[in-house]
Amino acid sequence: MLELWSSEGAFASIEEYLFDRGFFGSAGDLVADVYLGYGLSRSLRRTSAPDPPESCRLPLAVCRIRPRLEPSRAAGAFSTGDWERSWDPDDYAAAIAEVRQAIARGDVYQVNLVQHLSAPFAGDPAGLAGRLAPLRPLHPEPIAGEGWAVVSASPELFLARRGRRIWTMPIKGTRPLGEADDLLDSEKDAAEHVMIVDLERNDLSRVSEPGTVRWPALMTEQELAGVTHLVTTVEGRLREGVGLAELLEATFPGGSVTGAPKISAVDHIATLEPVGRGASMGALGRVYPNGDFDFALTIRTFAVADGRIHLWVGGGIVWDSDPAEEIEESWVKARPLLAAIGAPVEEPALR
Repeated sequence: MLELWSSEGAFASIEEYLFDRGFFGSAGDLVADVYLGYGLSRSLRRTSAPDPPESCRLPLAVCRIRPRLEPSRAAGAFSTGDWERSWDPDDYAAAIAEVRQAIARGDVYQVNLVQHLSAPFAGDPAGLAGRLAPLRPLHPEPIAGEGWAVVSASPELFLARRGRRIWTMPIKGTRPLGEADDLLDSEKDAAEHVMIVDLERNDLSRVSEPGTVRWPALMTEQELAGVTHLVTTVEGRLREGVGLAELLEATFPGGSVTGAPKISAVDHIATLEPVGRGASMGALGRVYPNGDFDFALTIRTFAVADGRIHLWVGGGIVWDSDPAEEIEESWVKARPLLAAIGAPVEEPALR
């Protein structure tokens, strides 16, 4: 298994690793699991401000070749302790105010801000996957190494390829299940969503044949991971000769976890968030020997390292964002996850 702890040349290193092992063009009984941490976005940064400290030690990228039909092992039990947050509501609200000031200056249109939660953990991290299965994750299998594990319940497609067709399905706009009557009519959610659709259109155009990028399904309501979301499909026809590394360099990280414009948003995130994003807001998926792949965006994703479990939740901040509503939206996303693993926690109870 390849583990990368530096962002420099990471995408090329993954592609080279697969080529060197004869993976591409091999028999169809192999698959490569790939994890990409948000920290790989360091190469996009344009300011000298340091990245926030990480809350847990994880590799920045992982690639593992395995049999496609590898037998699954029985997962063990686990337990979690009291959950704590890295960002109290007042500081989170202050960061939202700073984003609004940046929007007023014309620096950005939207910035995604993420809160971090953690708790003591004991037992088998693979046990999380069984608990999260009812939420129908796109990539339910854990990926783990020595002393760390990542388990995702993500419903969001970051990027997929089938032959020359490539597509992404960004999510923006959230309501609790059964309370989405106003979602399609919300001007704020529509504005937040369309900004990201335009960013994804731009990203895909960097590697697609001219004139082929389109969005056949715009802002459809879908029930995903215990909540209701607005989802759009953006697709294009891949240019001849574009490989995995070039595709990832053009599109990573997903626009729905950065904001727009992407580079400016990434700089603001590094300045505003108190801890790093760890396993969240990156990608997790599979690459196939014919070059096709499926990557989920690592939202709704847990990491386990050094005896603690970590979760990150957040949302896109735009000009008309209300701090209390943004904080509540993050908990709307967190509650089904915490309930699924047997740790239902309401925000006021967190320390």
